[in-house]
Amino acid sequence: MRRVEWNVLDATTQAQLLTRPTRSLAAGVRGRVEEVMADVAARGDVALRVLTEHYDGVRLEQFEVSADERRAAFDAVGPGLRAAIDEAASRIEAFHRAGMPQAYALDTAPGVRCERVLRPISPVGLYVPAGSAPLPSTALMLAIPAQLAGCDEIVLCTPPRRDGSADPAVLVAAQYAPNARIFKLGGAQAIAAMSLGTDSVPRCEKLFGPGNAYVDEAKRQATERPDGPAIDMPAGPSEVLVIADAGANPVFVAADLLSQAEHGPDSQVILLSDDAALLDAVALEVERQLASLPRAEIARRALEHSRLIRVADIAEAIALSNDYAPEHLILSVREPRAWLAQVCNAGTVFMGDWTPESLGDYCSGSNHVLPTGGAARAWSGLSVSSFMKSLTVQTASRAGIGGIGPCAVTLAEAEGLHAHARAVQLRLAVPE
Repeated sequence: MRRVEWNVLDATTQAQLLTRPTRSLAAGVRGRVEEVMADVAARGDVALRVLTEHYDGVRLEQFEVSADERRAAFDAVGPGLRAAIDEAASRIEAFHRAGMPQAYALDTAPGVRCERVLRPISPVGLYVPAGSAPLPSTALMLAIPAQLAGCDEIVLCTPPRRDGSADPAVLVAAQYAPNARIFKLGGAQAIAAMSLGTDSVPRCEKLFGPGNAYVDEAKRQATERPDGPAIDMPAGPSEVLVIADAGANPVFVAADLLSQAEHGPDSQVILLSDDAALLDAVALEVERQLASLPRAEIARRALEHSRLIRVADIAEAIALSNDYAPEHLILSVREPRAWLAQVCNAGTVFMGDWTPESLGDYCSGSNHVLPTGGAARAWSGLSVSSFMKSLTVQTASRAGIGGIGPCAVTLAEAEGLHAHARAVQLRLAVPE
């Protein structure tokens, strides 16, 4: 990892240091995804078979996971992992249930009632990555809030393994949306299938889930198509920013950086600290821990565009973090709660030395589907409300329109919309 002194750099160099690695790949990714989307639009299932064979190395005649495959997955997953999935699911459900949106109604004037009612979105499409590593945790993060929202139709896509099967742990986790139809499809072609619909795969109204740069770009292109689906958020390659002071444990900090670097070569990890000794210690510890990581080569490639940055103080670190807007922010400082009020832009925040990002990925209860690439400046992480839409309802009695109708008439006439005004005036003119 490259160590730099932030305050000796010019503004251009500073901006380059915080550029996501996927920016340099954007043009190539965009073009390839456009080809995939066009192919699936033109050839449907035929294109999906060709693309799956090319990218996943397996020829599939049927994409949908059968009931027998789903039952067999429980036998293939050991009791320890099944118990961990159930334990994590209970906390994820508890947290998301507590934050469910609520309908409400209010009499805004005598005889005038306004309401907000909630409806689930359906069908919804869930994408569970399984490229370099299967992610049953993502199946939980998507399936549980979709189920709590009451989505009637759920489509879940996950890449097939070389033998043509879906990862059994993903299938076990997907039981938390028992009505989901599961398809063995990955990458941009899975997003294309769910956004366009094919003979096998239903078209979905909204797409959810993280993925690599191709999946992220496919979601973006899908939502830009005429009558295209909505998407949950930009959720591409993983990233973490750690802010650490002199009291931080370099062993913990290095482990947190590596936990994100091992996701993929296009992940980015950044450490900000006001203490030079801490930065040096972390750099050494990263190399020491790398030596024993099974995914060391992937992590090393990610570390090529990651940074150790010395700043003037923690306040400057918080300001830089807000500008970068990380997916994951770790406050490895002595009084994290004192700094939280200054944090404006982050997908999720981990407080203190004993809260590694890994807890949020798996089992603390919060959702790990989070905005990446700076999208945390305006987007939030996944919740039950992501799977719902709200409708407003208004009801006015004769007395109600009599009370507020003149207000509507005045405003309509001020805007030059006289038909609007007349729709109210005609009712006001009816004799009692």
